[in-house]
Amino acid sequence: MRGPLRIPFYPGMRPFVTLLILLAGLAAAPAGAVESAAVRSPRATATLVADRLALAPGEEFRLGLRLRLAPGWHSYWRNAGDAGAAPELALTLPEGATAGTLEFPAPSRIATGPLMSFGYEGEVLLPARATASATADGAMHVEAEANWLVCADLCIPEEGRFRLTLPVAPAGRLDPALAPLFAATEAALPRPSPWTARAALEGARGSLRIDGAGLSPGLVREAAFFPDEPGLIQNAAPQALRLRDGGLTLGLRRPEGAAVPATLSGVMVLVDAGGQRSAYAVAAPVGGAVEAAEAGLPLWQVLGSALLGGLLLNLMPCVFPILAMKAMALARLSGAARGAVRAHAASYTAGVLVSFLALAGMLIGLRGAGLAAGWGFQFTAPAFVAVLAWLMLAIGLNLSGVYAVGGPAGAGAGLAARGGHAGSFFTGVLAVLVATPCTAPFMAAAVGAALTLPPAETLLVFAALGLGLAAPYALLGLFPSLAGLLPRPGGWMEALRGALAFPMYGAAAWLAWVLAQQAGPDGLLLLLGGAVLIGFAAWALGLAQRGGGRAGRLLAGAAAIGALALLPGLTSAPPAMAGAEAAAEAWSPARVAALQAEGRPVFVNMTAAWCITCKVNEQLVLRSAPVQAAFAGRNLAYLKGDWTGGDAVIGALLREHGREGVPLYLVYPAGGGAPQVLPQLLTEGIVLRAVEAAAG
Repeated sequence: MRGPLRIPFYPGMRPFVTLLILLAGLAAAPAGAVESAAVRSPRATATLVADRLALAPGEEFRLGLRLRLAPGWHSYWRNAGDAGAAPELALTLPEGATAGTLEFPAPSRIATGPLMSFGYEGEVLLPARATASATADGAMHVEAEANWLVCADLCIPEEGRFRLTLPVAPAGRLDPALAPLFAATEAALPRPSPWTARAALEGARGSLRIDGAGLSPGLVREAAFFPDEPGLIQNAAPQALRLRDGGLTLGLRRPEGAAVPATLSGVMVLVDAGGQRSAYAVAAPVGGAVEAAEAGLPLWQVLGSALLGGLLLNLMPCVFPILAMKAMALARLSGAARGAVRAHAASYTAGVLVSFLALAGMLIGLRGAGLAAGWGFQFTAPAFVAVLAWLMLAIGLNLSGVYAVGGPAGAGAGLAARGGHAGSFFTGVLAVLVATPCTAPFMAAAVGAALTLPPAETLLVFAALGLGLAAPYALLGLFPSLAGLLPRPGGWMEALRGALAFPMYGAAAWLAWVLAQQAGPDGLLLLLGGAVLIGFAAWALGLAQRGGGRAGRLLAGAAAIGALALLPGLTSAPPAMAGAEAAAEAWSPARVAALQAEGRPVFVNMTAAWCITCKVNEQLVLRSAPVQAAFAGRNLAYLKGDWTGGDAVIGALLREHGREGVPLYLVYPAGGGAPQVLPQLLTEGIVLRAVEAAAG
C-alpha cells in the first residue's frame, strides 16, 4: 500500500502556499459574512461577528457580540437601571493583537411593573475595536467567552463560547454583509456633546440643563437622560422636559439619601421632530439651585386646557371690541327660525376654527424654518397693527352709518360687519385676530405644549382653542331656543348699532398707541394718514350707495389702495423710546444675576404695548399702594421687559418658562435660585405672598 502523497516544500513557495490557504478559507467560509457559529436559546441568538472578510497586518478592525432577542425579551445597557446586568465579553487574541472594551449604543427605557431598566429589545450589536498583530500571517484566530442576561417576566442568564477565523492578506477587505450593521451601531453610539451642561442635585430633586445652538422646541421632540452610574436618580420617575430656543432642562427625581457626585455623567438621548434618535455623552458639573421643568401634559389634558382657555378668552379685554359685533348679531337672531340660528352659529364657529388652524399652520411653518414665533407674534409687526387699526375704524364707520355693507356694493374692508353668513364667518375671523394679544388662564400651558407637539397634535390643540372661543355661538346652534331669550328686534337696534361703533373707535385708538410704541412718531404719522384715507374711502363708498354711481366706488378703492401703500414705510420708521416707569429697571439676564448676587429679590414683568391684560395688571395690582410698599420694604428690584417689537431674547425667556406670549411674571428669590412663575391674572394677595417668600 502506498503512503500518503508528499509534496516537497521549498522556502520560496511560502507566498504561494499562503495564497492557496487564503483562497481555500474564503471558498469554505459562508458567503459575505464573518460570523461565528450561533449559541441559541428560545430567548436569544448570540454570535461573534467581525466587520472584515480579510485583515491586513497591523490593521484596525471591529469585533462585536451580536444579540438577536425574541419578542418580549430584552437585555441591558452598561448601567442596567433598577434591575439587570450588562453583557460581558472576554476575547482571546493571538500574540501582538489587541482589543478595547465593549461599547454600548444608546439604550431605551424599558418598564417592568414599577421598575425601569435601561437596555435593548429586538437586535443589538455591542462592538469592540481591535487591532491585528503587525506580524500576522496566514490567518488570525479569535476566541471569545460571553455572558448576558435576558429578561421578560423573569430573568435568565445565558453564556456562550465563540470562535472566528479571519484570513490575513496584504490588503484588508470589509464584509459587505456586516459592515452596514457595524455602521448603524456606530451611529447609535453616544458622540461627544457639542453643548455645555450643568446639573443641580438637592435632596429628592434634581435638574440637568443643556445649552447651545440647535436645541429648540421646533427641533427637539423628546429627551431622556441615562446616568453612567446606578443610584443617582430614580430611574422610573418621569423626566419632565422644558424646551426653549438654545437649551433644554430635564427634571430628575433622586433616591432618598443618594450621594451627590461632583459631576453627573451619562448619555442624553434626543428625538427630533422627524423621529430621528441621536445620543450624546454628557458630563455636567453639579452645583447651584435645582431648576424647575414642567412635566409634559397628556394630550387630553392639553386639549381640555385649550378648550377652557378659549372659552375664558371671551372674557378677556382684547376681545371686548368684538362684543359689539357679537351683540348686534345676537340681536338679529332674535325671533329667527331654528335653521337660521344654527346656520349663523355654524358660520361664526367656522370663521373662528379656520383662523385658529391658519394661525397654527403659520406657527408650525415658522418653527419648521427655525424661526421663533409664539402666541400673538403678529402683533410684533407694525404693519399688522396698522391694518387691524384701519379695519376697526372701517367697522366703526359702518356701524355709524357712513356706509352700508350687505347690499350689492358690500365688499372690501367691511366683511366682518356685513350681514348674512359671510358676516358671521368674518366676525369669527376678526375675533381671533384681536384675541391673540391676550393670554387667558389655562391657555399658557396649552399653547406652550402645543408648540412642542407633532404638527397634527398642534392643530388639534388650536382647534380646541377655537371651539372654546366659539362656544357661546356654538351653543346657540345646538340649542336654538336660547335665542328666544333675547329681546325682539325693533327700533332700539339702530340706536344700539350706533352706540356700538364707539368700542371699535376705541380699539382703533388703542392700536394707534401700540404702533406709536413700536414705530415712533413717524410710524404714527403714517398710521393716521392711512386712517384719513380709510375714512375717505368709507365716505366715498357711502356716496356711491346713495346714488353716486361708479365714481364713488373707484374713489373708495383708490383711497384704500393708497392706505395700503403706506405700509412699507412702517418697517423703516425708527422705534419710539420705551417709556421708563418710575421704579422699573430694564430687564436683562445679567442684571437679574447681579441683583440676586447682591442678595436682593427680583420681580420681573414681561409686557408689551399691545397686551391689555398686562396694562390691567399693572394699573390694578402692581401700582397699588400695598404692592409698592412691599416692594420697597423688602428692597425688591423691579425689572421690566418690553416684547412689543418681538425681542428674541425675551421670546426665549418666555419659552423657557413654558409661555408663548405675555404677560409673564417671575419672582426670583434673594441670594439665587429659580424663579416662581405667577399667573397671568394677578391679585394683590398673589403678588404679596410671592414677594414675602422671595425675600425669605
